[in-house]
Amino acid sequence: MLAAAGAVGAAVTLGAAAASGALGRSTTTVREIAAPTVASEPESASFAHTTSPLTIHDIYVRDAPGVVQVTATSRVTTQPDPFLDPFGFGGATTQTQEALGSGFVLDKAGHIVTNYHVVQGASRVEVSFSNQERLPARVIGRDPSTDIAVLQVHVSSRALTPLTLGDSDLVRVGDSVVAIGNPLGEDRSITSGIVSALERRIYAPNGAPIDHAIQTDAALNHGNSGGPLLDANGQVIGVTSQIQTSGASDGNIGIGFAIPVNTVESVVAQLIASGHVVHPFVGVQARAITPAVAQLFRLPVSHGLLVSSVCKDTGASKAGLHGATQQVTVAGDTWPLGGDIIVKADGSAIGSVDMLRQIVSQKKPGESVQLEVVRGDKHMTLNVKLGRQPLTTRC
Repeated sequence: MLAAAGAVGAAVTLGAAAASGALGRSTTTVREIAAPTVASEPESASFAHTTSPLTIHDIYVRDAPGVVQVTATSRVTTQPDPFLDPFGFGGATTQTQEALGSGFVLDKAGHIVTNYHVVQGASRVEVSFSNQERLPARVIGRDPSTDIAVLQVHVSSRALTPLTLGDSDLVRVGDSVVAIGNPLGEDRSITSGIVSALERRIYAPNGAPIDHAIQTDAALNHGNSGGPLLDANGQVIGVTSQIQTSGASDGNIGIGFAIPVNTVESVVAQLIASGHVVHPFVGVQARAITPAVAQLFRLPVSHGLLVSSVCKDTGASKAGLHGATQQVTVAGDTWPLGGDIIVKADGSAIGSVDMLRQIVSQKKPGESVQLEVVRGDKHMTLNVKLGRQPLTTRC
């Protein structure tokens, strides 16, 4: 899982030290270790594969005014240190924290897109444009399952520069991209790179998988969260959300991820309309069968999903799906055995968890999905009524 070692959330968190000015006196030293010298890309370098190539500078001039810094303020209660105050005479203390992230203007109505984790738990949210003035923002809606939130500010439409949304389905590996955001609080910084890979899976703060993520080597750091990933035409193709980190550093190592804009567009429309997003939920956790596993465990089928667990009070449990009765570890890999094997969904053969998720995602809570399962030596069909995805997806 790519996000396991990454930072689920690239917002910068500032404590009470920021208010006192102590933050400005703290510095971080980055040590360079025998890195090969790479010539920097000239400012006028143009992108390939576009109908109207734009330079990085052109994109910055056009789109940077539509990128904002998001400041989310929250109050955190801490208990006294038991070593310094063993009897708790000092009592709990409340501190104010600020998380800094990025966002971009969606329309002239003042809607702004950012990450859910940037504003998660915030009691006050503000945004600042190029003039550095902080404006209060109202949270229109949050979707923890896709890590997207929509804010709204009330300003003159002339002060707003909406960014154009592209089509993430047209993105190709190797395409040139740029990211604009506020890394480490450095407002409106631009970095360039390419699309390193497609169809990555990352995980939202509530553990829900986000499919079709775009991987890029454009430098992303804490504070870039919620900012736009732009293509060669300056159109938004994703919302930067996560970075993969190494054990020695939590900064950029050239592996960043963006939520595809086609997903974002659908979620944002629902958030603006109703303030929330309803995701259909089957209620099972499963693992795909490989031919080698089918042969090793002498399974009755060579493809399908091994149901590892069934969530309580879900459509899957009410339909009678059975989870695994044992976990067998082979060469360090654990397989759920003894439960149902899902082989088809609505008549389509299922060979991966993604395939099942795709079929389910086309439906609404309250609708049903027909699952063909193998239980022992029997084939049976179960109608599973879909529910609403809970705040946490763990069974």
